[in-house]
Amino acid sequence: MNKSIVLFLLLITFPFYGQTKVKDTITRRANIGYDQKGNLVTYKPETPPLIPIAGAPKPSYSYLWELGDGHYSKEAEPKHVYKKKGTYTARLAVTNNYDNGKPPATRPKKVVVNDIEDLNYKDIASIADQNGLSLFKNCDPIPDQEMQVVVSYENLENYVTNGKLYLFFNEKEFKSNNFDLQEVRTYANERTVKENNVVSADDIDNSNRYLASNEPLTLAKKYRETTNETDLDSTLLKAKNTYKDVSILEIDDHNPGETRNVFYTFKTTPEMLKDTSATITMRSIYVPNRSFKNHKIKNLEMEIVTSHDPNKMGSNGSFMNYRLVRYKRVKFKTSFQNNGEGPARKIQLETDIPDMFDKKTLKIESMYPECPICPKGEAPSISCLDTIVRNTQIFFVFRNIYLPGSNQKNVKEIDSTKGFVKYSMKFNEDFHKIKTKSRTAIIFDKNEPIITNYATTRFTPGISIGAKAGYNLYTNLENAKSYFVGATVSPFKSYRYYGQAEFLNSITSYDDATTITDAIVQTNGNAHLERTTNTTENKNINWEIPVLFRYNISTYIGVGAGFQANMNVSEEQTQNLKTDVYEGTSDKLIIRTDYTTNTVKNSFTNLKTGLLLDFTAGFARIGPSLGARYVLNFDGDFNYFQFYGIWKF
Repeated sequence: MNKSIVLFLLLITFPFYGQTKVKDTITRRANIGYDQKGNLVTYKPETPPLIPIAGAPKPSYSYLWELGDGHYSKEAEPKHVYKKKGTYTARLAVTNNYDNGKPPATRPKKVVVNDIEDLNYKDIASIADQNGLSLFKNCDPIPDQEMQVVVSYENLENYVTNGKLYLFFNEKEFKSNNFDLQEVRTYANERTVKENNVVSADDIDNSNRYLASNEPLTLAKKYRETTNETDLDSTLLKAKNTYKDVSILEIDDHNPGETRNVFYTFKTTPEMLKDTSATITMRSIYVPNRSFKNHKIKNLEMEIVTSHDPNKMGSNGSFMNYRLVRYKRVKFKTSFQNNGEGPARKIQLETDIPDMFDKKTLKIESMYPECPICPKGEAPSISCLDTIVRNTQIFFVFRNIYLPGSNQKNVKEIDSTKGFVKYSMKFNEDFHKIKTKSRTAIIFDKNEPIITNYATTRFTPGISIGAKAGYNLYTNLENAKSYFVGATVSPFKSYRYYGQAEFLNSITSYDDATTITDAIVQTNGNAHLERTTNTTENKNINWEIPVLFRYNISTYIGVGAGFQANMNVSEEQTQNLKTDVYEGTSDKLIIRTDYTTNTVKNSFTNLKTGLLLDFTAGFARIGPSLGARYVLNFDGDFNYFQFYGIWKF
C-alpha cells in the first residue's frame, strides 16, 4: 500500500482512539449586579435563561439576598440603605422554579460604601409576632445541592441579654446524614462554641458534669409555631435524642427589641433520603439569657424534592412503626403557588385518599390563606375553607379568598403568592402494612389543574419473633420419634411477601434395620449353631436452620418455600448384639444367650441440606397458626414431614 495513504489513515483514526468522553461540567451562573448612590444600593440579578419543563407552569426564579450587614431580602431587585461606611459582602441564592436545570451558582460581591447620603436606614424588622424566633429556608432540599437557612431571633426582654442559639439538624431516624453544614455567617459578633451538656440519656446516669435532666422523656412536640419553654435541660436532651448534629452560638450584648439574623449554608448530601415526599426537620432553640432556662423553640419542616416546584405534596408518614400507629395521626401537607398575572379567588385541591385512612377522622391542622371552615348547607359569603368528602378523595376548596399571582404587577413578596393546607387522619380499623401513594390536583379558579408529586407513606419492616413447636414424621426410618422447639424471626405483620428465618432444636430417635446372622462354629471338635441378632438405636440432638420466602394468600392462609441446613450437634449410636448358642447345628435346643452393648458418641456431624415447602392455616400475619411442611433432604433417607404450631408476636 502507498505509504502516503497509510499515513493519512493513521492521522484520521488516531484521534478517535485516543479521545475519551468528557463529562459536561458547564455550570449555570448568576451574577450580582448593582447600582450605587452613596449608601443606597439597588441590587439586580443577572440570571441565565430558564429551561421550561413540558406541561409545567411558566418557570421563574426566586431570590434570597444576603446584604452583608445582617439584613436579607427576597425581592428580585432589592434596595438597601447601609448604616455605616465600610465594605460589605453581598450574596445571592437563586432558586429555579419549574426549571429543567440546576440552580444557578453565584459568587459573593464586595460593595464599598464611602459616603452616607441616605439617612433612611431601617433596623432589621421585629419578629415579635413570631414570639422572637423565626426559621426559614430559601428552597426545599434536593440531594447534592446547596440550601440556605436563616435563623432570626429578637430580644423581647427589657434589658440587655447574653444568650445562646442552637440549630439541630440531621435526624437520627435516617441512617445517612441529610446535610453537611458548610458555613455559618454572623453579623453581631456571635461566636461558635461546643459544649458537653447536650447529651444522651445514658450519659446522665454516668456523670454529674452535665446539666441535662434525667426525668423520663415525653413524646417530642412538633413546634410548628414558636413556643416558650422553661425546662431547658429536657428540651436539649430531646433534641439530642432526635438529631445527630448541632451548631451552637453564644450571643453577647443583645439590646432590647433588637432582631438579629444568622445565615447557614448547607450542602445536601448525595446519600440524602431519596423520597420525594418525605418530611425532614431542623430545630432551633433560642435561650435569651444564659443565666436562666427560659427558651424558645421552632421547627423547620422540609419536603425532599427532585425539582423546585412550589406545587407539591408531602407527608410525615415516610417511615412508620406498624406496632405503634393504631392511634397515630398521619399528617399531610399540600403546598401551592399562584403563578398567574392576577389574584386567585378560588383554589380547589382535589386530593387522593388511600383506603387505609379513615376520612371521618380528617382534621385541618393549619392553612394559608388562613380562614375559617365554611358553614355546611349554605352558600358562603365570607372567605373560608370548604371540605368535600368523596369516595376516594377529599376536596379542599378555598372560597372568596385573595391570593396574589407571582406575575401580578406590584407583587414583590413572593411568599404572599403561596399557600398550603396541612391536615391529618387516623387509620381505619382494619388496615394493612402496605405502601400508599396519593397526589393532588390543584385548580386555580377555572384554570387547568396542576398535578403534584406523589406523597407516599410506608412502614418500617419491624421485627416479629415467633415461638414454634411440633413433631417431625420420618416415613423412611424405623420407630422414629422426633420432637422440636424453636424460634422464628421475620418482618412484623407483613401484608403479602416476606422472608423468614428459623432456628429449631429437635430430639430424634430411630432404629436401624435389625440383622440376624447364623454361623456354624467348631468348638473342641463339636459343631454348633450361633445366631447373632444386631439392633442399633440412634439418638440425635439436631439443629435446623431453615430460610424461606413466604406469601400470605389471605389473613388466614400462608405458603412458603425455601432452603434448610441441619446438623447433628450430638449423636449417640448404641449397638446391641444378642448371641444365641444352640446344641448341634439346629435351633431346637438353646444352650445360652450372650449380650454385648457398644455405644459411640459424636458431635457436630452429618451436615445435611435440602429444600422445603410450607403451608400454614390460622392467623398468617400475627398470632397463632398451625402448619405443615415437607423437607426434601438431598440425602434421600431423611425426607420428612413436619407438623407444628407457631405463635408470632
